[in-house]
Amino acid sequence: MIARNLISAWLLPLKTSDTGRDALNRMDEYKVSHLPIVNNENFLGLISEQDITSFNNFEEPLGNHGLTLKTPFVYEHQYIFDVLKLAAEFKLTLIPVVDDHESFLGCITLQTMVGELARTLSVDSPGAYLVLEMSQNNYSLTEIANIVESNNARVLSTFLLTRSDSTLINVVLKLNTNEIGPLLQTFDRYDYFIKASFGNDENEEDLKERFDSFMNYLNI
Repeated sequence: MIARNLISAWLLPLKTSDTGRDALNRMDEYKVSHLPIVNNENFLGLISEQDITSFNNFEEPLGNHGLTLKTPFVYEHQYIFDVLKLAAEFKLTLIPVVDDHESFLGCITLQTMVGELARTLSVDSPGAYLVLEMSQNNYSLTEIANIVESNNARVLSTFLLTRSDSTLINVVLKLNTNEIGPLLQTFDRYDYFIKASFGNDENEEDLKERFDSFMNYLNI
């Protein structure tokens, strides 16, 4: 899913003529800690709640103050994982979207982004998550998929988690079944290290609770 399709049209930007109090009121209304400042279609940057609380006078126009976040934005054609990376890097509560001329198009909220990420990871489909840890040199998606399919299951989605200080990777699998007991045994026979699993034969958790547990494990 590309950034342009994730824009929340109801979220209005600030102008340089708006005051710090205007910005705080709108942040409270939208339940965010950042808002874009836009004059006409010209994206000037993001202002944060922390920026505003440093003002001596909340009634002064925002244009009287500098911005600490001038460049955090994504282009309209960038993918959701680029949006997620930017949000994590700058700890943003929303992400501005611009066109190729850097004209402001709108913002993506964290709620929208997490919802789309959930759909991308097939969270709305029943099934368990499985996290395998291995060396990068031992990674073979073909072999992993063959093991899963030999247990009458399918991989709905997969992605890798890497670390800059290690050659180990985590392979996260979303499966189409919660009956993963035999599958865990098969991976164990093939000497795979099973770092974590969410969902099992004995306990069918609520979909939201499973996704929250998974996100907490990934520390997102």
